[in-house]
Amino acid sequence: MRMLINVAETVVADALRGLAAAHPDLAVDVQNRVIVRRDAPVAGQVGLVSGGGSGHEPLHGGFVGPGMLSAACPGEVFTSPVPDQMLRAAAAVDSGAGVLFVVKNYTGDVLNFDMAAELAEDEGIRVAKVLVNDDVAVTDSLYTAGRRGTGATLFVEKIAGAAADEGRSLEQVQAVARQVNENSRSFGVALGSVTTPAKGSPTFDLPSGELELGIGIHGEPGRERRPMMTSREIADFSVHTVLDDLEPRDPVLVLVNGMGATPLLELYGFNAEVQRVLGERGVPVARTLVGNYVTSLDMAGASVTICQVDGELLRLWDAPVSTPALRWGR
Repeated sequence: MRMLINVAETVVADALRGLAAAHPDLAVDVQNRVIVRRDAPVAGQVGLVSGGGSGHEPLHGGFVGPGMLSAACPGEVFTSPVPDQMLRAAAAVDSGAGVLFVVKNYTGDVLNFDMAAELAEDEGIRVAKVLVNDDVAVTDSLYTAGRRGTGATLFVEKIAGAAADEGRSLEQVQAVARQVNENSRSFGVALGSVTTPAKGSPTFDLPSGELELGIGIHGEPGRERRPMMTSREIADFSVHTVLDDLEPRDPVLVLVNGMGATPLLELYGFNAEVQRVLGERGVPVARTLVGNYVTSLDMAGASVTICQVDGELLRLWDAPVSTPALRWGR
């Protein structure tokens, strides 16, 4: 096992201590595992809280800051955070305008955020929720009922965060978040398995010369295994699958996302093929983001997320943001 860790039992706490040291503009509670904007709560603003299992960095802690999330709750590796974490986060960011929970559609996340919302309401905190379920690869999986939440989580958190920054109401911020989710679709491909710190070996067997189409972000296998394909062939399969489901009428945001172990040299080459397919399909591209943003530890592979945007959603996407992993305009 080759991992840059001390022991598996402390890997999340160690990472949080490192995050705190690198980003003093964040208040990182290592013991209770809550990451909060240091200026929270911001008067008159809706608080945005998200979270999920660790191992998907920079999602979600790397997206805490002005213009995006108010707080994030990291769970154990590939394991949902617990309701107490979410309640602490909601209380820390609530200015009286309410709190929006951004929840990826995985069973543990859904159940725990639902429970946290009930606890928060008992304490007088208004809570609304948006469920992210953008993955078109499978309808149900080992972790979900319905479609999984993957790359569109970034689009939802960024655009809803900009809406909250403008002082919109809880209902308005929730509506924007739901619109972004409904307008987004994703598809992922694995070129290799993922290794978790606790297991120390690959979570599934993917022989050399094969790839897995339609994977999620927890090391679960996809919907189909094939002999290795070229970047061009993977882009053809992935983008057509997304577009056939989404059928965009407006320009789109594109996220070409690495799963953790794919270098930018390969991701930019893959993006060239993604852009080719979009051009062939007559889909105008408004903005493109390339990099490792919604990852699965050390998995080799990539995903494509496409979100159709009108002028207002594009304006919110372009609005200033200042987080560890996403930063522009400030």
